Amino acid sequence: MSQFTQPPQSPQPPYSQPQQPYGPDHAPGLRPARNGLGIAALVLGLIGAVSGLIPFLFWLAGILGTIALVLGLVGRGRAKRGEATNKNMATFGTVLALIALIMSVVGAVITFKAVDDAVDKLDKAASGTSASAKPKAGGNTGDKAGKGDEKAKPADDKAGKEEEPTGEALEAGDSAVYDDDLTVTVGDATKYSPTPYAAGHTKGNNAYQVAVVIENAGKKKFDSALVTVEGRAGKEGVDAEQIFDDKVGAGFTGTVLPGKKVTVLYAFDTPADAKNLTVEVSPDFTYDSTQWDLKL
Repeated sequence: MSQFTQPPQSPQPPYSQPQQPYGPDHAPGLRPARNGLGIAALVLGLIGAVSGLIPFLFWLAGILGTIALVLGLVGRGRAKRGEATNKNMATFGTVLALIALIMSVVGAVITFKAVDDAVDKLDKAASGTSASAKPKAGGNTGDKAGKGDEKAKPADDKAGKEEEPTGEALEAGDSAVYDDDLTVTVGDATKYSPTPYAAGHTKGNNAYQVAVVIENAGKKKFDSALVTVEGRAGKEGVDAEQIFDDKVGAGFTGTVLPGKKVTVLYAFDTPADAKNLTVEVSPDFTYDSTQWDLKL
């Protein structure tokens, strides 16, 4: 009996189903796209960038920006591997995350600087040893001395004195020098003719113009935005309303750098029978105010 043998057959590899592509829908045979990280990066990056517009919220912008940056980079990686379809969204979220981080740094600098300035002013106000100290009597300005006024004393008479204020008002042309070398000078009161468009002038009253000079001889810049100038007229000390007319009465603005000075013109409405005008100047709430008694 002959034996028949079949030729050996090569083993068949197990059947494997080809990998299905990823897609945005859930149709049979398709896997859903993993777009969640890109969407989250966009949302968090947008919120972080908006939060960065408010300096005080720098911490929130930094946290959201960091998270959005990580999610955006991972989302872009998924899109490159074909696991997600929102590469542009992830990229935009990454860009917003970087913007949020930059704005958080800027906001932190602004916030810390503002807090440091506030603490410094409070310390000065509490200690009374520097800018918050009472002004010292300053010398007569060159303008006043040059007028030949008999009451004007030579500048050398007051130079170098370290006197505390006596509580009396200064005269026109005198200077109040503060401990931080900030100098405030008020000039003479001169007659002023308001224009028809002036505000604050009452018909029948007199108007007087006064020049207020602030000189910063210190080492730090001075913010003049908080300077206040008020006037009182007559023996009764009735408030003299300030006149606003063109450039007169605009007030101090901006910063006075070390070694620089700024002059601003003020005008006041006074009763017709007033013989004197008292001008009070306060550089800001950390400085004591000083008064000048001006003859009309």
